[in-house]
Amino acid sequence: MKAMNIKKTAFSAVALSALMIAPLAARPASVTGTYVEARTAEVFAGACVMNGEAATAGREALVAWKVDKGQVNGVTLDGLAVVAALASDTNLGIHEIGGESTPARAALYIDQRATPAQRKALVAMVKSLSGKLIGSVVQETTAPIAFVDGGHQIDVSTDTLKLSVEKHLTHDASCGNKQWFSPLTAVDHAEMGTTSENEFSGPALCTKWSDPNKRSSFFGTFSY
Repeated sequence: MKAMNIKKTAFSAVALSALMIAPLAARPASVTGTYVEARTAEVFAGACVMNGEAATAGREALVAWKVDKGQVNGVTLDGLAVVAALASDTNLGIHEIGGESTPARAALYIDQRATPAQRKALVAMVKSLSGKLIGSVVQETTAPIAFVDGGHQIDVSTDTLKLSVEKHLTHDASCGNKQWFSPLTAVDHAEMGTTSENEFSGPALCTKWSDPNKRSSFFGTFSY
């Protein structure tokens, strides 16, 4: 009889835990928005290009988010943007083709309109969506961010970076062209784009780059 009571108690505890976890797992995203990125390596290319770039390129990237609507812990983030400039010692996507990635250094640019509470929420969102991509944040600063989705192109800029991505890519399968990489961060839906501008001139990462006119970008939506 005592053993049966113990089993019933254990079962009740498990059932209660399941009931508590289920709503958390089913909780809808509280923040949704637009995402765009470009790196210094092609994401869609032939094997000959990839063989040349895998070990020598793709170590830098610009990654940007703009919140359409939502809040985190009661803090509303509607319309705010945040950009991460990334630099690593290896190709940021090398793990997808059999190599070993090293975490990136990040310079974060946060919408200057954000309050201290909003800045904190935006940084937490970036770190969560980036997973293991970012190893250290070497700079966190506010800036006037222009983030414009013009329908056919997304343009993002601050005083030290420029990112322009055209929302189309010629999927020419000749010469063994194919998609080698996935987006660098968590996204709901993403498509490959053509990078018109990918430029960073800030001092925080001890490196600068300008890498335009490449099939090196993704654009889409995110939720958090």
